[in-house]
Amino acid sequence: MTTNIYLRTFLLPLMMLLTLSCNETEILREVPLDFASPDNAFVTVDDFNSSVYALYDNLRVMLSASEHRPLDYLYGTDIGYNGAQQLNQRFGSYLATLTPNSIQTTYHWREYYGIISSANIILDRLSDSELTDEQKISIEADTRLFRGLSYRNLGYLYGGVPIELEAVSSPKTDYQRASRQEVYEQAVADLAFAAQNLPGITEVEDGQVSNLAAYHLLADVYVALERWTDAINATTIVIDDPATALMTERFGSRQSEPGDVYWDLFRRQNQNRGSGNTEGIWVFQQEVDILGGELQSGSRDGAQLERDHAPRPYTFSVTDPSGVTPFLPLGVSYTSGRGIGRLRGTDHLNYGIWQSDPNDMRNSEYNFIRDVAFNNPESEWFGQMISEYLDLFRQTNEDTIRRFYPFQSKVFTPGNHPPELFVDPELQTMNASATGSTYTDQYFIRLAETYLLRAEAHLGNGDATSAAADINVVRGRARAIPVTPGEIDIDYILDERMRELGVEEKRRLTLNRLGLLYDRTSRYCNGNPVATNFGCDVQPYHNLFPIPFSEIESNTGATLEQNPGYSAN
Repeated sequence: MTTNIYLRTFLLPLMMLLTLSCNETEILREVPLDFASPDNAFVTVDDFNSSVYALYDNLRVMLSASEHRPLDYLYGTDIGYNGAQQLNQRFGSYLATLTPNSIQTTYHWREYYGIISSANIILDRLSDSELTDEQKISIEADTRLFRGLSYRNLGYLYGGVPIELEAVSSPKTDYQRASRQEVYEQAVADLAFAAQNLPGITEVEDGQVSNLAAYHLLADVYVALERWTDAINATTIVIDDPATALMTERFGSRQSEPGDVYWDLFRRQNQNRGSGNTEGIWVFQQEVDILGGELQSGSRDGAQLERDHAPRPYTFSVTDPSGVTPFLPLGVSYTSGRGIGRLRGTDHLNYGIWQSDPNDMRNSEYNFIRDVAFNNPESEWFGQMISEYLDLFRQTNEDTIRRFYPFQSKVFTPGNHPPELFVDPELQTMNASATGSTYTDQYFIRLAETYLLRAEAHLGNGDATSAAADINVVRGRARAIPVTPGEIDIDYILDERMRELGVEEKRRLTLNRLGLLYDRTSRYCNGNPVATNFGCDVQPYHNLFPIPFSEIESNTGATLEQNPGYSAN
């Protein structure tokens, strides 16, 4: 291994990286004036803010941008599976994917420790800066939120991991794993500080963290620690804030079109408070064709849920009686965008969770696409629905696994893709090489989840009545049948999270936190029936990721124990 986990500071601007390069003694120290150095890189509040912005950017990339690592939180769970028969990618096989040397194992470890390392450097330099006390507290609150969130996620994914709270300026090879509880407690310490010192949600710009984001994350860790009362109190602060409320009426950029309020939540420009949305608590910004923005209309970047989760009807080989293909050969904006049908929803997501209440708004024709019209004007079937010809379009495994299946409309922007992407604006065909992103800002924390998190804390506290009340707030917005206290257990809450949050949730974190990744995946991840191991060969020990072998190997001064069930390398 060539880099120590705590010295990987690529997350920060060059000026921050240079803080590790100074070895002069205090007596001989000179302060350079014409280039960035440890002595002039962290002086003003702008210096510190530029480094905090880098933390924002890296977390957004890790959890939202691209079709790769952010989707590790969805593939191979009770939400969805790899329909593309890829053995060691996208959890096509757990045994092939989740090994001590796999990219899935090493990427998340190194990226979270990169944020921790960067955060430690920022905090270390605060005391010698020229910032006012108020500015120092503000920077510390921002920074500790990111460090606390990183320890939270590491604890959920890997269990007990090393804890480092100091800036490291020389190689260190004697790290030892703290217990999982100790990791959670560190996350609590950081998130509690952030919650108490970050500004309120009405005082921050869209995309900026507030005290409510910190309280939500803090409550999540309290639940992991089974500190039920603390979790209830923290979530209540978020829920009772006068500036937050579930959206219950049509709103935003497309409210005059057919749809419902749940559909409105996921239309372009509708995620932030600036659009009147009082439900978004932390939203990753995905601006299109703006300097510094994540998305460019001429290339595929940013969140790519459309590409992975939406199906690919344009590849059907079926023709109408005249021999004309009823679907146009390119992705079409209003059909399913430019999906490639790789993240196939489980039968539990598509059908099972709706059986008791099919009229749930979240299962409406606007929000769960179960039927589409043929879009080729040259076909005699043009405008008719695929459901009228199901036997023809279900002849092969590929037809039902990838070409068309039910999917959540929140992953694409029907009729609302950037105009630069259209090959034919009238037909709404799109550039295949550049399309596939989800052209909306992405929720990381939404108030509906806060209600469901408090319901989980109430259930853990033995109060099913209060748990039902919180769940019914969420179900009430969806015009769903209310749940009774006797129906609620952790499985019900996980199903409700699936109904409400679907593919926007980082599902693996939730299941790992509960120790239910194996249980739920083995029950519900039906997998591609022609793929090796059916794509769902999950084992009980997969409730935790393995410790990366490269970290074990390079830690020569002490032993980093491997998680049970995994080989040494």
